[in-house]
Amino acid sequence: MTKAQRAEIVAAELDKLYPTQEIPLKFRNPFTFLVAVVLSAQCKDSRVNEVSPALFDLADNPKAMSELPVEKIREIIKPCGLSKTKAANISKLSKTILEKFGGEVPKNMKDLESLAGVGHKTASVIMMQAFGVPTFPVDTHIHRLAKRWRLSDGSSVEKTERDLKKIFPKESWNKLHLQIIFYGREYCRAHTCKTPETMCPLCKLLAQIA
Repeated sequence: MTKAQRAEIVAAELDKLYPTQEIPLKFRNPFTFLVAVVLSAQCKDSRVNEVSPALFDLADNPKAMSELPVEKIREIIKPCGLSKTKAANISKLSKTILEKFGGEVPKNMKDLESLAGVGHKTASVIMMQAFGVPTFPVDTHIHRLAKRWRLSDGSSVEKTERDLKKIFPKESWNKLHLQIIFYGREYCRAHTCKTPETMCPLCKLLAQIA
């Protein structure tokens, strides 16, 4: 079976399981979404959603956030972990958005990646979920499952992203990003699918018709 055929099966099965995809992080506007994504690094989305409302009630725009003391930001976001670094980055990116981008979250990868605490994956998530631009951010779930499903060789996150963009139609990238993450969290975890007995339904299906 070719990669394209495997991809068709994956997409069809994921559409059955997740016909709609709700963005896991709660936000009020592109800026608060950016902050939420920064907070989500090495932290569960559910924890971010518990913590972020208190922060956004104080500051839901770059100007208000830039005026908050870094220690105040850190105090609120402490349950998310890495609070010292995240608080400093949130304060710094807020000031950069004000000074360089007129108070608006930039809508291109280059400018997003110039912000403190924003790498390629985070910028891709912002472009996709805040602005609706087709991207294919690759997190640990997507990287792991793409290898398991033999859609990529798993040699690097960058290679996985390139391979998935080649295999799947551009108009499906945004929904597939979330669908694969949801599937990885619910069915195909890191410790499963090591043997036929522990295989998730999709891995088992692909193994049977390989």
